[in-house]
Amino acid sequence: MTYVSDTDASGIEFLRQGGGPPRYSRRLSDKILIAFHHACDQADYEIAEQLLFILENMLTRRAVSPDTNRRKSIESLVAAHERLWHLRHPEKNFG
Repeated sequence: MTYVSDTDASGIEFLRQGGGPPRYSRRLSDKILIAFHHACDQADYEIAEQLLFILENMLTRRAVSPDTNRRKSIESLVAAHERLWHLRHPEKNFG
């Protein structure tokens, strides 16, 4: 049985059960959104924009199975776009 520490490079915890595939604690779209916020925190707006493009592609393509959290995911995407806009246009935030 293989274990990965809580401090691995990706920050992902997973377990192997009976030799099956690893179980991840978050959806890929959630991880991309976290990476987006991390890029914003580091003022790397080009990367943040690219991550939003990837996230938008993931959320707008036809889903294979219905996602019960689709509305929440779309709302998070809109909020992320708003955050990036405000970071790129700080002079318009208070005027």
